[in-house]
Amino acid sequence: MLQPELDQEDLLRRITNRIRQSLELQEILNATVAEVRSLLATDRVMVYRFNASGGGQVIAESVNTHRLPALNGLNFPADDIPEQARKLYLTERLRSIVDVSGGLIGLSPLDPSETDDRSTPQPIHYRPVDACHVKYLRAMGVQSSMVLPIVHYDIQAQRSQKRLWGLLVSHHVTPRTISQRELQIVQSVVDQVSIAIAQSNLLSQTRQQHQIEATINRVSTLLHSLPTIQLQAALQETVSALSSWGGRLYIAPDRLNLRAECLICGTQPTFADGNSQMMLEEHPVFVQWVTGDRTVDTANGSSASTSTPVGCQPLIVNDLDQVSELASLAPAFDGTPIRGWLVIPLYYRSSFLGYLSIFRSQVVQEILWAGEFNTNEKQRSPRQSFEQWREVKRNQAQPWTNYDIELAIALGHHFAMAIEQYKLYAQVQALNSNLECQVAERTAKLQQSLEQGRALQRVTNQIRSTLDLKTTLQTIVREVRQLLNTDRVIIYRFTDDFHGQVIVESMTGEWLSLLDIDDPQQYFSKAQIQVYKRGNLGVIKDVTQARLTPDQQEFLKRCQVQAALIVPIGLENPQANEIPIMLDSLPCPRWEQPLWGFLIAQECKARRDWLPSEIKLLKKLADQAAVAIQQAELFTHTQAQAQQLASAFHHLKQTQAQLIQTEKMSSLGQLIAGVAHEINNPVNFIYGNLVYTSQYTQDLLSIIHCYQNYYPQPEPEIIELLDLIDLDFLEADLPKLLESMKMGSERIRKLVLSLRNFSRLDQAEKKLVDIHEGIESTLLILQYRLKAKPNHPGIQVIKNYGELPLVECYPSQLNQVFMNVLSNAIDALEDFDLDNQRITISTSVKSKTVENLDYPNDTTQIEKNQGSSPTHIIIQIADSGSGISPEITSQIFDPFFTTKPIGKGTGLGLSISYQIIVEKHGGMFKCSSQPGEGTAFGIEIPIRQSQSEDK
Repeated sequence: MLQPELDQEDLLRRITNRIRQSLELQEILNATVAEVRSLLATDRVMVYRFNASGGGQVIAESVNTHRLPALNGLNFPADDIPEQARKLYLTERLRSIVDVSGGLIGLSPLDPSETDDRSTPQPIHYRPVDACHVKYLRAMGVQSSMVLPIVHYDIQAQRSQKRLWGLLVSHHVTPRTISQRELQIVQSVVDQVSIAIAQSNLLSQTRQQHQIEATINRVSTLLHSLPTIQLQAALQETVSALSSWGGRLYIAPDRLNLRAECLICGTQPTFADGNSQMMLEEHPVFVQWVTGDRTVDTANGSSASTSTPVGCQPLIVNDLDQVSELASLAPAFDGTPIRGWLVIPLYYRSSFLGYLSIFRSQVVQEILWAGEFNTNEKQRSPRQSFEQWREVKRNQAQPWTNYDIELAIALGHHFAMAIEQYKLYAQVQALNSNLECQVAERTAKLQQSLEQGRALQRVTNQIRSTLDLKTTLQTIVREVRQLLNTDRVIIYRFTDDFHGQVIVESMTGEWLSLLDIDDPQQYFSKAQIQVYKRGNLGVIKDVTQARLTPDQQEFLKRCQVQAALIVPIGLENPQANEIPIMLDSLPCPRWEQPLWGFLIAQECKARRDWLPSEIKLLKKLADQAAVAIQQAELFTHTQAQAQQLASAFHHLKQTQAQLIQTEKMSSLGQLIAGVAHEINNPVNFIYGNLVYTSQYTQDLLSIIHCYQNYYPQPEPEIIELLDLIDLDFLEADLPKLLESMKMGSERIRKLVLSLRNFSRLDQAEKKLVDIHEGIESTLLILQYRLKAKPNHPGIQVIKNYGELPLVECYPSQLNQVFMNVLSNAIDALEDFDLDNQRITISTSVKSKTVENLDYPNDTTQIEKNQGSSPTHIIIQIADSGSGISPEITSQIFDPFFTTKPIGKGTGLGLSISYQIIVEKHGGMFKCSSQPGEGTAFGIEIPIRQSQSEDK
């Protein structure tokens, strides 16, 4: 007896080692049945596993096929093992041994207190076996049978639960006695198998969890990690992961998006009753179903989780044909293989966002049974044959597993976050689009205003640069035609009370010239002239529809005019009414002005709706024409009294020049300040968000590195994507790109600061300022003129700055002086063809006035006059141009003196600069130049204006 016992102990040890060496349950079961059959020397040992219906399947078998047929993989109905027997197997741990020839069955229940002690064999109690049982075993060809239950304990449950997992069965074709010792050894093996089952379940759950996490990572990458949200790709990945045929992502409408969105993938239900435009999620039956009071109803094929509040619960339909609440939706699913439906409501922070729907199709189910029988009827007698029988079931529903539901809920959470992000992104896009439209609109208005301002400035410059009336009026009509993009602009002058002629004209195309055409007598009626004298404007959008006399319409037709805008030119400057009226209107009586003529814009191609901005511009230019006319007439009148009024006229011109230049610089300062303010806000927004952008980028890259550390072997799809986007290059180049954007933003901010410093509209009073800051701001504004051009080399600026204290001065006026001097230096260098062109700016302090600045590039004199107690500062600006002759140098500060061509310079810049330095600041302003040696301007002002006043 010693050797068999050693063999049995060796069997138990081998099986235990095999269980410990492997985590694959099938390998363990295959080894177990082989070892047990070797020990018992029987014809068949198999492991039978129960399913949810009470039936089961042989999942592992060791058999002598010469004596018994193989049963591995075959299914057995629940009736083969009565429910009472299954209950005894679980509660009593009942072991049974059947001797068919003897008609006996041995029963050996395993007492719970004895499960930990296998040293003492348990007694076997024999009694007569049931005749049906004997008949069943004989039909299988078995004379001896032993059955041991395999009980599984769920160690992860809150309360330890046990269930009947399966049976270990031994069959022999001849009678065989099973000893108590053998039963005890096999029971020990069964206990080890129970442990292996628990380990296998843990392994399966771990693998399942890893599979869920891998799927979530793939979908999460599409939803969160890519540059754009890939909702469609994520939906397709979800459908594939759940082994389904189709899916839908319904995004509910909100206050920004009034219409719902729906993304679809694969097979879809369709409405064929006229509701083809209705979305499934908006159908009344669906709405009632998802919002109604639901409980678990497995009998009808649908269930809903009760762990979450109604509305947030997943809706699970295993078989649509069994759910009565959805009967009205059945036509939408007709013609499709859809049988299962899983709906995940999407919520983000209690806000409803939509639904994620997954559709599962019907399948063909094949089952291999041990013997043919009627699966729809209860078995009344044992089967006569256990030969393999294939049952085919078509149109079977696939139930949703706990794995499917857990994965769908987790993915639904990520879809909810992605949809919230998608909506936020859409809101940002809408805001950006609105902002871009506003910026474009403001830019267009600013550009239009700038163009109009430039036109007005050109007209103003023309008026100020010449007193030739015809030249000025010709400039006005040319500028109006270009700005309004119209066909013809004329100035009409009255020669008497009701008759006049066209004196200047600007025209495009092959239209008829009006310079030589006389208008009919009394073309403008007395009533119309009275209207214009009151400052009203004439707007004709369509000549054929205007209230004109037949003679007037005929004349305009002969002149090829289809639309016109008429603005009166008065000889005074009254507060005219700028509200346009039609020619036949009767305005209320108000003051009148002398009527000199009209500024008229004409459209010859077609009718035209004149814009308010165009009308306003034409009114301003008409006022400028009135100014030009007044100046011309004043000049003609004053020529007769030139000698008597020379002194007063000279003083008047100086005052006028100063006012004009001050107005120009004020307008320029306001424009610069406005542009700087408009640029500053979006630039600060961009600059302020670059820090967060950089931080978010580093965070995203850190997450990628973390994934690379924990998942060093990515999926092929991820490797392909990494190669496609070149992650290493992106990681290296992205910080450089952000740094470049930061440098560009800082550059714009410095430019805005320089523009604001130059304008200094808030510093009309005396201030303590940094002179170098004003010079640098001026240089920055003129930077575009210093750069190299295709037909001209760049101008080098050399700065010899000394240590200057804060200077009490009028900063805006000093900036005007720097602008005039530097602009003149640039003009001189642009007209002088020399490769080595430069401007030298030197600053220093001194204790007494420098009386001599004889050389354009001599800074030694400035350095020599620096004292220990500085009272003045010296600024020298010298160019390397061609220089000027002594005759011109003596007149350089005279008003209206200029060496530039007509239209380019007014001769007022240096004159006004001289007044600013000498009269306003109590300083000195000198010019020194030699032909061929360049020109230098020396500026000296006191550090404190009180010193100037004492002086």
